[in-house]
Amino acid sequence: MSLPTRQIGGHKAAINNPRVSEEAKEHSRQAIEELEAQPETQETRAGYEEDKDEVRQNAGYKATLKSECYTFSCYTDRIVTPVAPDPNVSEEAKEHAKDILEERDAF
Repeated sequence: MSLPTRQIGGHKAAINNPRVSEEAKEHSRQAIEELEAQPETQETRAGYEEDKDEVRQNAGYKATLKSECYTFSCYTDRIVTPVAPDPNVSEEAKEHAKDILEERDAF
């Protein structure tokens, strides 16, 4: 059987899919509620927390801070082409990232 967190992800995708009926969305909401209550789900999530690499986390926070400039690149024929920044990063998210990086002394 698949991990409960993967099952939850599938149900969340169904809920957000405009092609899924309201009846199916309601079924997914109920399934999520049941899966969230299972101890296996909590154990799986705890395992995810233990496996997180702080260096990669810090890199993600730094990318969040720099989201207003061109931070990502696409490689095409060995030429680096800048890609537009993510306009969906809020100032609140940037401030949160800054706080965590300062707390970790990761600047």
